[in-house]
Amino acid sequence: MKIILYILVFFQTYALNAQKKLKVGVDGLTHDHVGQILSSNKRGDIVIVGIAEPNKDLAMRYLKRYNLSESLLFSSLEEMVSKTKPEAVCAFNSIQEHLNTVKVCAPKGIHVMVEKPLATNSKDAKIMADLSVKHNIHLLTNYETTWYPSHKMAYEIMKNDTEMGTINKMVVRDGHRGPKEIGCSVEFLSWLTDPIKNGGGAVIDFGCYGANLMTYFMNGQRPISVSATLKQIKPEVYPKVDDEATIILTYPSATAILEASWNWPFDRKDTEIYTQTSSIFANSKELKLRKGGRDASEQSQKLEPIPKPENDSFLYLTAVVRGEINPKNSLSSLENNLLVVEILEKAIESAKEGKAVKF
Repeated sequence: MKIILYILVFFQTYALNAQKKLKVGVDGLTHDHVGQILSSNKRGDIVIVGIAEPNKDLAMRYLKRYNLSESLLFSSLEEMVSKTKPEAVCAFNSIQEHLNTVKVCAPKGIHVMVEKPLATNSKDAKIMADLSVKHNIHLLTNYETTWYPSHKMAYEIMKNDTEMGTINKMVVRDGHRGPKEIGCSVEFLSWLTDPIKNGGGAVIDFGCYGANLMTYFMNGQRPISVSATLKQIKPEVYPKVDDEATIILTYPSATAILEASWNWPFDRKDTEIYTQTSSIFANSKELKLRKGGRDASEQSQKLEPIPKPENDSFLYLTAVVRGEINPKNSLSSLENNLLVVEILEKAIESAKEGKAVKF
């Protein structure tokens, strides 16, 4: 009798925990960051109910690598969401394909999180936004830098420390030696270096980080103008897209310089914030603060962990879907990322025309 009661309690507990887990579908496996979600399934806070990927060879490699059942695999997103009924879908396909992800999921009330950036152009982004509003779903964009404690701390310092003053300049540098140089997969490179599927090269891949952060720190303010130069330092490696981008955003009282590159000699994602008297330097590992003008010394700050569920993309997605967090105007928010797409689009336009483009 005790054994039977134990078994009943076990399965009741298991069922209760299963209900708490967010049921997630995966759309595409061609983005090399997909390992984040395939491995996170083991953490116990989400459950992958289906994977949509038409490339069977690619899919089987991932299923074997992460010890996942072949029963999770579907050849199309439509079939996957119809048969598995996920609460949310995470897109790990090309940026161009994000539109289709939302077109399929939104009418079914399925929330969507895409890898950065939201879309390749403002036309697609607007369709996606309109669908999300019409069908009352959340549409989030995931950036690695969103989960840096240093960025959260920097924002709080600028918001709450009146001695800091207001931002007059931000410099954001992002990139690495290049996607081919660091060993990205053939499937990832096939669209990351395609001007249609990715929307551009380094300007899209890494320019989006700075546009996202500047929009966040400026509380959603739109720039007055965008100027940009795009270069092909390695045309023999990346013949179709830029591998070097410098973007300047002008605001009424501030300037942002976004340096996106596939040519840095090392990996970097760092942010510099300047006021008339102070500065902040932030990256994934540190935050340095200088207050008091020319003679002040730079002080390293102890990084405070971001509390759950705001410290992790999938915990955050779960909390948003459950109504525990309102993502409005956050780094992941639709409002922020619609503006990011517009900034990048105008940066490309500026580079082509050789002049600043007004908003």
